[in-house]
Amino acid sequence: MLVLLAGIFVVHIATAIMLFVSTISNVWMVSHDVKSSVGLWRNCTNGDCGGSLTYGNEDALKAVQAFMILSIIFSVISLVVFVVQLFTMEKGNRFFLSGSTMLVCWFCILVGVSIYTHHYAHREMNVTSNDHQGYCFILTWICFCFSFIIGILYMVLRKK
Repeated sequence: MLVLLAGIFVVHIATAIMLFVSTISNVWMVSHDVKSSVGLWRNCTNGDCGGSLTYGNEDALKAVQAFMILSIIFSVISLVVFVVQLFTMEKGNRFFLSGSTMLVCWFCILVGVSIYTHHYAHREMNVTSNDHQGYCFILTWICFCFSFIIGILYMVLRKK
């Protein structure tokens, strides 16, 4: 049981770090034709990330930014709640609060990445023949899977 809890804790920390990296980095879409990458915040061309996004004022992008920030917040809250519950909860109880908070994080990731995928991942004005999703986009989908698994495991596990 101790090994399982430690493993879940490590995966939870890794998920929070990956969420932070994927939200803050500017590599959601990559183009090798002009050596540029686009993130949630900036447009990077030839290593210079000073350019703002041409669609930076669109409501869809602001929703993606908000949901990704909310997912980080709920992931950290869930981690803190798990540690508190681990030391204060009575034996035999389940980690419902940690699990439900992590599932809210999962939902925020789902909404944010779905909006980004629908509006920006295959946009005709940004896509050339050599464009593809960057590591941040992929990391976010990996965090989506991890947060769902962690949330369900928290709901199922009992403190022994």
